[in-house]
Amino acid sequence: MKIENSSAALETVKFDDWIARAFLWATMIWGLVGMLVGLLIATQLIDWRLNFDLPWLTFGRLRPLHTNAVIFAFAANSFFAACYYSTQRLLKTRMYSDLMSRIHFWGWQLIIVAAAISFPIGWTQGREYAELIWPIDMAVTIIWVIFTVNFLLTLWIRREKHIYVAIWFYIASILAIAMLHVVNNIQLPVSWTLSYSVYAGAQDALVQWWYGHNAVGFLLTTPFLGMMYYFLPKAADRPIFSYRLSIIHFWALVFIYIWAGPHHLYYSALPEWLQSLGMVFSIMLWAPSWGGMLNGLYTLRGAWHKVREEPILKFFVAAVTAYGMSTFEGPLLSIKAVNKISHFTDWTIAHVHVGALGWVGFMTFGMIYYLIPKLWKRPIYSRSLANAHFWIGLIGILLYAVPLWIAGVTQALMWLAMDDQGALVYPDFMETVKSIMPMYYLRAIGGSLFIIGVLIMLYNFLRSIAGVKCSELVDTEIKAAHFSTVKPEDQISELFDKEGKPKASFWKQVHRLIEGWPLVFSAIALMALMVGGLVQIVPMILVQASAPKDIIVRPYTGLELLGRDIYIREGCYNCHSQQVRPILEEAKRYGPASKAYEYMYDHPFQWGSKRTGPDLHRVGGKYPDLWHYRHLEDPRSVSANSLMPPYPWLLTANLDISNLETRLKVLKKLGVPYRDQDIEFAKEDLEKQALEFSGRLNKDGGVKNSEKKEIVALIVYLQRLGKDAQSDSVLKLGESQ
Repeated sequence: MKIENSSAALETVKFDDWIARAFLWATMIWGLVGMLVGLLIATQLIDWRLNFDLPWLTFGRLRPLHTNAVIFAFAANSFFAACYYSTQRLLKTRMYSDLMSRIHFWGWQLIIVAAAISFPIGWTQGREYAELIWPIDMAVTIIWVIFTVNFLLTLWIRREKHIYVAIWFYIASILAIAMLHVVNNIQLPVSWTLSYSVYAGAQDALVQWWYGHNAVGFLLTTPFLGMMYYFLPKAADRPIFSYRLSIIHFWALVFIYIWAGPHHLYYSALPEWLQSLGMVFSIMLWAPSWGGMLNGLYTLRGAWHKVREEPILKFFVAAVTAYGMSTFEGPLLSIKAVNKISHFTDWTIAHVHVGALGWVGFMTFGMIYYLIPKLWKRPIYSRSLANAHFWIGLIGILLYAVPLWIAGVTQALMWLAMDDQGALVYPDFMETVKSIMPMYYLRAIGGSLFIIGVLIMLYNFLRSIAGVKCSELVDTEIKAAHFSTVKPEDQISELFDKEGKPKASFWKQVHRLIEGWPLVFSAIALMALMVGGLVQIVPMILVQASAPKDIIVRPYTGLELLGRDIYIREGCYNCHSQQVRPILEEAKRYGPASKAYEYMYDHPFQWGSKRTGPDLHRVGGKYPDLWHYRHLEDPRSVSANSLMPPYPWLLTANLDISNLETRLKVLKKLGVPYRDQDIEFAKEDLEKQALEFSGRLNKDGGVKNSEKKEIVALIVYLQRLGKDAQSDSVLKLGESQ
């Protein structure tokens, strides 16, 4: 359709380049911080002494800092930089509000600082990728709303009729993250630093991994696809290969991705129909994902000589290739038989980091090298250093991922190995840990190389902009004109020929029509995003877990609850699962398979996703109280090859029971059947149980005056785990096969 300008005169449009530069600075700074924390926790798995016996430097507390820094500091700031830069140019207009842009920038950086402080302190929800405490979650919501409003109003004042492919992916990302964040973080506060999820057990697991999987999808995938569609053609000086393939890629990905969350919960207490649904849609993701990859790579047809010469294109090509590898491996791992081997192992860690380092990292680095001359009006200081960064980073990725693939398969095969008599070949979990230690050394070397590449980029960047004065950093100006308003009926008539039949390019033109109505486009995208969540989550919320008649699931006592909160505070879920799968080998190793009703009072769930240590769901009563005490005091005193750090502060810190009644009242509101007398006499009951427990410790090991210490609460919680399933109605060994 031909769009005529409302005026022959062109207007001068000045873009807001400050905001893009600011987010680019934040991307590089926080990216380096997040990667250095990642390197530290990788080395902590090699030598436990690098935890330094300090609570704020333990693996369990730093691992959430690493994941959140990489996702919400490095990747999100990268997305914001790309979004602010490319949106203004694609829409030929300045952002609607400079004030909202700056509130977004400074607000987001303050959120990152708050997260960096809160995680080492131990303030956490205890849910992967959603550990932020509720006040910070509220701040995230407010800042995201400001960003969304500013973005949508910029669409409203645009000077381009149609919105380009990159903008589609930005819209989907912004709407999806808003929906995921709000639904997943509904909780009731106990204090400024503690809250309980409104979901419990299997419900919470489903909602959390619906969020967790799609947070990866719509913060680490779709925004960077938008970046690919904008920066790759720009750097290659080629149009995107196929507009039609872009349409298919976008809508198929947006609709299918949201359904795939349950593939994180195979062989769990989640209903079988949800597990199967997740697998089907996960496998279907192969098609649109590879469609996008091919669209990116085919854009370079006829320009491969530029790839050899231009480091920016090297980063983009490697990034798109890593995207293809990661999106091939993801559906592969979602096949239930493969997932049996990969789940809880380092294979999953390798898979995630191919996407994080290769796709997100290299796409970001390519964007940074592209934007330096655009935003600072200076050429790259050294193309040789940029090429060196590429090759060092690529070798680093390979040295990171390949050893962990090997480690993951090794772990699984050793866990599942049984001899001819049906006994476990490797009954001691630590045998597995010892066998994969060489792979952990190689992983640390690979991560170090990747960080060296980042340091080279920072040096190249600083030398490139050295001497640039603030007065030289002027906003980019272009000449543009407003498009004229066209009546919807006139636009629709363009879809048909004179005889009223659809034109040959009917569906392409329909999509072009929808692009001209951003609010309609956004509404359709939001509906496509919502369907999967509604189908999967609503039935789980309506159908409550219930125990068989001969099993009584009692709520946690006050002491057990405080112990559980300490377990969450210390990040134990980062290394231990609480989910025995209905697999014969696991039943032999850990005990009967876990059941949904056993988690019915768990706010939040603690199933875990990685077994650096053994599963804990049946640990209750497995070891004496004194064993747990010695294990927390010095893990190597009871397990020679343990990677676990000691927790000496638990032996000396007094248990805080000041808000115990409030915790019980909040949980009662959430459906936990505490009686009024349970709440009224909670402190007295806690002191009685703690005194009885400490008496046993004193009798068995001479441990005196421990009744008020945190370690007592944690051990009491561990000794409770799995005891609600002791009944004839629970599946016996092998019955679930």
